[in-house]
Amino acid sequence: MTGLGRTAALAAVLLAVTTGAAACGGGGKSSDGTFTMGHSEPDHLTPGNTTSSYSFDVITNLFDNIEGLTKDGKPYPLAAQSVDTTDQKTWTIKLQPGRKFHNGEPVTASSFADAWNWAAFGPNGTQANEYFQHVQGYADLNPADTNAKPKADKLSGVQVVDDTTLKITLDGAFSQFPFLLTYPAYAPMPKAAFKDMKAYDDHPIGNGPYEMDGNWQHNVQVKAKAFPDYQGPRKPHNKGITWKSYASADTAYTDLRAGRIDVLQTIPAAKVPEAKRLLGDRFIAHKKSTIDYLGFPLWDSRYANPKFRQAISMAIDRQGINKAVYNGDYIVADSILPPAIQGHRDNACGELCTYNPAKAKQLFQEAGGFKGSMELYFSNAQPTYYQWMQIVANSLKQNLGITDVQFRQIPASDYFSLLRKHQEKGPYRQNWEADYPSPQNYLENMYGPGNRMNWNNKQFNDLIVKANGAPNQDEAIKDYNQAEDVALQEMPQIPLWTWAGQAGRSSKVDNVTITPYALGLLVDEVTVKK
Repeated sequence: MTGLGRTAALAAVLLAVTTGAAACGGGGKSSDGTFTMGHSEPDHLTPGNTTSSYSFDVITNLFDNIEGLTKDGKPYPLAAQSVDTTDQKTWTIKLQPGRKFHNGEPVTASSFADAWNWAAFGPNGTQANEYFQHVQGYADLNPADTNAKPKADKLSGVQVVDDTTLKITLDGAFSQFPFLLTYPAYAPMPKAAFKDMKAYDDHPIGNGPYEMDGNWQHNVQVKAKAFPDYQGPRKPHNKGITWKSYASADTAYTDLRAGRIDVLQTIPAAKVPEAKRLLGDRFIAHKKSTIDYLGFPLWDSRYANPKFRQAISMAIDRQGINKAVYNGDYIVADSILPPAIQGHRDNACGELCTYNPAKAKQLFQEAGGFKGSMELYFSNAQPTYYQWMQIVANSLKQNLGITDVQFRQIPASDYFSLLRKHQEKGPYRQNWEADYPSPQNYLENMYGPGNRMNWNNKQFNDLIVKANGAPNQDEAIKDYNQAEDVALQEMPQIPLWTWAGQAGRSSKVDNVTITPYALGLLVDEVTVKK
């Protein structure tokens, strides 16, 4: 994502079961072929109006995008027959004929074009608006002056050739476009959606393997059932799923142990040792694409020297924090990119991400030290954030002599708004999970123009442009890696650790696979025991 939206949703993890959810009772009944997943409440269920991973868990099963993702993170035609280009700028998309929405309406090229135009039109205020910025004409729908009237209400780069053909023109060569087409914002919507968007958000009509089973019961549950007329490749192996809303990871874990839910994608870190022991082979360790970072407000001159930022990085004992807070299960970061993303290189960060108090002190002194109070910002979304920030603070005091370190713990609902407005006065915690499994999604969206740190580096930006226009993925990876090297040397934000995927299932379900991408749980593959 572009440094604005999705991280806020991703950083939160389930916090106390709502009264309504508790009243709902048990998990999926094995006899009816459905199952229940413990889940945090989505914010929206309209594809172009959310950047929340919790919403994606639902949306990716209600909709088939142009492209899907394989289990190893490679795009493949899903609603499309083919996605072709000769120059990485102009793309021709041929759709599978005969596909239908859940209400019987045919899925056509206009179904995609209408949905994309709606999401990209600035006055609609959709959360996923910026994901269309690579498409030609985006600026006409989103004037820099927010008070100005847009010049157009449709993307000039989206052309409906016929019912099964789209021609897409981007604002420049972009080799990662097939990955972007897997992102939930690029799902189609039927004409029925635009008659009442509010009602549609409560009962989205998609083209995917599952259809809504009643309306979304806010703060209680979302129910979906297998769509009997689905013509795509993701044929459900069960009859349906209920995403049961929780606000507490601990409560959801208790319900998993009691068999009241069947799948929980995130077991609280403090409960992991117990879960491994009690669940046995029902404990599921899986890869994640989420990395925690410590960012710097570079508009403050105290943080302007790269040597100072390198010193902070080398003063942090990542492995010690991993053992103390995360049971040693997380992966200490040695790159901006997590291991699950193509382009990750072992030890790309080298000594700059290695704990070395003596070298850190030397760099700190060469940078001129630090004056005043250092404020550390983080949200209250998880107790582990406070735990590791305490350790970081102690490291800064002991290893660098920064004696005045203050905590600024911000409510999760306000935290990313504060970062977007550049209101933080010190280093801040953020994380990033793959919107789509491309190194571009991490590098350009976190470090490119408009980034949260206010970092600007021409060499980095030029390398990103070169990578985006590369003739093939191998060449693109080389250029993205060079750009990563620039960012690691400058260290406008510090990579810390990649999250460990720690999930669990009940004895009623099997074939539970969780991917590190927006797909999350492969719902269609889950089998329910009779």
